[in-house]
Amino acid sequence: MQTGIIIHALSSQKPRRLLRLALAGALAITLALLNACSNSNSPNPSKAGASGPAAPVTVALVVQKTVPIELRAIGTVAAYNSTAIKAQVGGVITAVHFNEGQHVKAGDLLFAIDPRPYAAAVKQAEGILARDSAQLKNAIKEAERSKVLLQRALISQEEYDSSLANAEALKGVVDADQAALTNSRLNLEYCSITAPGAGITGQRLVDPGNVLKANDATLVVINQISPIYVNFSVPQQNLPEIREHLAQARLPVRALISGLSEPEEGDLTLIDNAVDPATGTVLLKGTFPNREERLWPGLFVNVVLTLAQRENAVVVPSQAIQTGQQGTYVYIVKPDQTVELKLVKVAFTLDDQAVVEQGVEPGQQVVTDGQLRLVPGAKVEIKQSAEEAEAPLP
Repeated sequence: MQTGIIIHALSSQKPRRLLRLALAGALAITLALLNACSNSNSPNPSKAGASGPAAPVTVALVVQKTVPIELRAIGTVAAYNSTAIKAQVGGVITAVHFNEGQHVKAGDLLFAIDPRPYAAAVKQAEGILARDSAQLKNAIKEAERSKVLLQRALISQEEYDSSLANAEALKGVVDADQAALTNSRLNLEYCSITAPGAGITGQRLVDPGNVLKANDATLVVINQISPIYVNFSVPQQNLPEIREHLAQARLPVRALISGLSEPEEGDLTLIDNAVDPATGTVLLKGTFPNREERLWPGLFVNVVLTLAQRENAVVVPSQAIQTGQQGTYVYIVKPDQTVELKLVKVAFTLDDQAVVEQGVEPGQQVVTDGQLRLVPGAKVEIKQSAEEAEAPLP
């Protein structure tokens, strides 16, 4: 009875064991086939590109030329002089003698204030001066007579001193009267408000008939825009280099205006005397002749500050520069129409050009488009004419 039980158990385990053996054999065969296929389709990595079809690319020549060393920033145009015109005396505006937006020069009449009260004050001051001058004249004569009488012992010293003091007091009164008259005449002149300098008038802020208070509201703002300033800021790290170059020669500044092809030319005229601790930048100011008045106060412009010129710089288009795990690199097209990966060291980028310090030589061709399909040794097909490839960079 026990023997029958053992035989039955063995017979129930046999199909399972056979199934496992069959699955293991199938898996081994599958792995062997995959390995064979992998070995037959895996070329040498260095020859991967060479064995495939040629990749279409565009190229450009590596050139050698002089390039400027520049700093770029966003600048704000500011008036060379900005004057807020206010009345120095109170009164009623009787006339306005300019149009809004008009060019004016120093001395041009802008506003007229009713002068009659101030003309009357001048007359009054003149009358007071005349009265006190006559009294002074009489006091001086009286003092001279008292001196003669004192010498003859006809009056006392005290009487002489009193007459002399009276003359001196009247002399002070006359001096005060003269100052009051001068002030009255100035107030009368202030009734005619004139432009202190050349510039362009802005919006008129008062109208004829308005009553003004002295030194109260602004009547109009005059901005001088020729010459004109452009203010911009650069990082504090550039400050030593800027100061060094400015000590040797003038530093040209260009202001690029949106919508206009030609920039305005000026000079760097100010390095602020402190670095802004909140931003870590230093304020610079350029002065521009602005003869055509293309720069306008408050306008935002792109500023280019030229520090120096780098002679015989090796230049490639910036789109040729690629970045990988080993650093920046370019693809060089060799005479056999294959590419070679070259690590390069970029000094700086200017517009669409990159100045390369090492890695490429003038005359070599670098790939500017199509790098994603390339590996070292890959064959390429240049989709650019020879004339375009040999043309120098703009």
